[in-house]
Amino acid sequence: MKNRQWRRHPSRAVNAAIGVALVAGAFTVYETFSPSDDGTAAVASERTVTVQQGTVTRTAAADGTLESASTASASFETSGTVTEIKVKVGDRVRKGQVLARVDPAAAQRDLDAAEADLDAARDAVDRAEEAGSDTSEAENQVDEAELKVDEAEAAVDGTVLTAPMAGTVTAVNGTLGSSSGSQNASQGGESTTSSGFVEIADLTKMQVAAAFAEADATSLKEKQVATVTWNALSGVSQSATVTAIDPSATTENSVVTYGVTLTLDRVPTGAKVGQTVSVSVTTGSVENAVLVNAAALTTVGNRHTVTVVANGVQETRSVEIGLEGDSATEITSGLTAGEQVVVRTTATSTSGNQQGGMPGGGGFGGLTGGGGGPAGGGMPGGGRAGQ
Repeated sequence: MKNRQWRRHPSRAVNAAIGVALVAGAFTVYETFSPSDDGTAAVASERTVTVQQGTVTRTAAADGTLESASTASASFETSGTVTEIKVKVGDRVRKGQVLARVDPAAAQRDLDAAEADLDAARDAVDRAEEAGSDTSEAENQVDEAELKVDEAEAAVDGTVLTAPMAGTVTAVNGTLGSSSGSQNASQGGESTTSSGFVEIADLTKMQVAAAFAEADATSLKEKQVATVTWNALSGVSQSATVTAIDPSATTENSVVTYGVTLTLDRVPTGAKVGQTVSVSVTTGSVENAVLVNAAALTTVGNRHTVTVVANGVQETRSVEIGLEGDSATEITSGLTAGEQVVVRTTATSTSGNQQGGMPGGGGFGGLTGGGGGPAGGGMPGGGRAGQ
């Protein structure tokens, strides 16, 4: 009976089906544009842009610190009381220049005693030879005495501290009357101690030490070009080159980073050791590339599509991509420069009306006619579905 009634009134079936579709569409619109719990709503928009031809660039950024590319840590070879300091911070020194001295009295006494022991050992050899006795034991004593003299002479020399390289004094870690300790001088950042008595740096050759996130570090290679920008020097930037990448990571507060060293092509005026800088390394670049805004691409798995507009008609087209840059993506096939593509964006707006339900408050309107106006909310119209 019901089937015959539906056949006698086919408009009811059509209207019902379309009504269901409208409800589903309204729900989709509602979900897309309705305010969230915090009063915000996603507002979609689209615009048409022209496919360009130019350079696609990808970069990796990090913060860094300026340091000297060549440093030396000079420490006394012989312990003693510091009696003279001949330099201060900021002084320029040449290699071999005397920096400081400790009291040599104790080292000189040891040398005098070692030389006396050596004379006695040599006399013992002479006596054994005159007596026709075996001189091997006496000669061994001579050898041992000579070694002790060499060590004592080195200790005397070690009371004078000299510069292991030319440069500028950046620190003096001692005072007159203090104990010098016993540390080894080293050059090129290979010191076995935390600091020397005098620290020297070549301030004409600067480099940057930066820490890059592990995701960016995988794209870094030696000889890549970079731009270094100073935080303390307004408008100052300088080109640089990646010269070293730490093979192992550093983890701090659960953050994994890799140390990277960059050499500056030139040292800007006002640059000082310890200044903080921002580093941007170019990890990829393609010239004369067909490129689009990344927002024009739709990616599902390994398939990439764009919406092309020609004569007012939109067409979905598959494309192949190359380098994914910071602000644009390279298109290797599927598009040509000059074509028009759609860029879709989604913005967030804040709504003052956070009532629930469908927008507005009216009923579900009919396909033709209805009582509710636009202010009534709901779907346009408020009457019943047509008979």
